[in-house]
Amino acid sequence: MSLNFRHLHYFWVVAKEGSVTRAADRLGLAIQTVSAQLSLLEQAMGKALFKPQGRRLVLTEAGQVALRYADQIFLLGEQLQEALADVDTEPVMRLTVGISDSLPKLIASRMLDAALALPQRVRLICYEEQFESLLGKLSVHKLDVMLTDRAVPPGSSLRVFSHLLGETQISLYAVHELAERYRKGFPKSLTGAPMLLPTRNNAIRARIDHWFELHDIQPDLIGEFDDNALLHTFGRAGRGLFPAPTVLAQDVKSQFGAIEVGVMTQVREQIYAISNERKIQHPAIEAILNAIHSDVF
Repeated sequence: MSLNFRHLHYFWVVAKEGSVTRAADRLGLAIQTVSAQLSLLEQAMGKALFKPQGRRLVLTEAGQVALRYADQIFLLGEQLQEALADVDTEPVMRLTVGISDSLPKLIASRMLDAALALPQRVRLICYEEQFESLLGKLSVHKLDVMLTDRAVPPGSSLRVFSHLLGETQISLYAVHELAERYRKGFPKSLTGAPMLLPTRNNAIRARIDHWFELHDIQPDLIGEFDDNALLHTFGRAGRGLFPAPTVLAQDVKSQFGAIEVGVMTQVREQIYAISNERKIQHPAIEAILNAIHSDVF
């Protein structure tokens, strides 16, 4: 069987859009054309790739396999175009990184600085999404590496590998007025203190809650945030105390106008790199690993 890549591309777009109609709009083609080309691909494959579910089309088991390969094929196509565009120009090393939305961005930026400091020019492409979404992209080689606050869950069917980079102590921070109010008698002073925390799907949240219980503290929980950037925005506005790595005290002060209230002893955040390789070989990722202990933690 000779694979028709145009038919495969139509299938790929339909799978992404969830309907032939939306795929036709995206491709600028008639609905009948896309539907006919999709049928030809299914005939050539000898498998049904979609099945109807309400008003949407969902992938069959064969369709899911085909989509995984199509993702890799069209990603390689994009990389080929970029590589050819760079011919006869300064060589560029591409590093595509997924950053878990729960990972402190100040930590992530410090780690990525090591890659940008390499003698060879590096083109950095970053995606910030939820952990599970990034794992899916990594598994089909859309990412070179993931930076996150947790390891891959045990028993995962994905062939990816977790590399523990290190861990950092966590402190509570607040704008000057709040910090001065709650520093004295820390941590007992925190009972009733306005608190801004990550949501419970963030790996660090359970450790923070346990620390509060350990010290018999009942803070006034003002807000829970899935997005660290929004949490820090509320912290900068003086809405409450918020957690951040102790090692970033100067960065937190300069960026958010907040100072350390106290260290949350025994609360530590772990940082992982997750890759498709048991041994990381990408030069830019190796630079990040080599800089971890001296520059970040």
